[in-house]
Amino acid sequence: QFQVAESGGGSVQPGGSLRLSCFASGFSLAGHRVAWFRQAPGKEREGLVCISSSNSYTQYGTRSVRDRFVISRDHSLKMVFLQMDDLKPEDTGRYYCAVTGGLGSYCGNAGDEYDWWGQGTQVTVSS
Repeated sequence: QFQVAESGGGSVQPGGSLRLSCFASGFSLAGHRVAWFRQAPGKEREGLVCISSSNSYTQYGTRSVRDRFVISRDHSLKMVFLQMDDLKPEDTGRYYCAVTGGLGSYCGNAGDEYDWWGQGTQVTVSS
C-alpha cells in the first residue's frame, strides 16, 4: 500500500524556522515529482513549491514563499524536505506533501497533478 507522510511541523515565533520532511512507504520518492501544499484556516489549498524527479527543476507556486522556503531531496532520494525560514503569521496552516510519477525535468503546483497525499502537518506561527 502506497502511503505518504509528513513530519516536522510545530509552533514557532515569527522569524523562526522549521524543516518539514516528506517520506513514503510502499514505494520510493526517487523517480517521483513531489510538491508541498498549504491550507490555511478558511482558505483554499495552495501549491507552494515542487521538485522534479530529476531534481534539476523546482517551481514555486506561491510568490510569498519564494525567498524563504526551499525544497530539496536527501542524497538517498528517499525523503523530500521543505526548509522554511523567516516564518510569518500568515504561513500558519496545515502543510501537505503530494507525490506523483513522472520522470524528467518538470513539476507543477496544481493539486490535481498529484496522486498520493499525506495527512499533513500543522505549522503555527505566532508570538
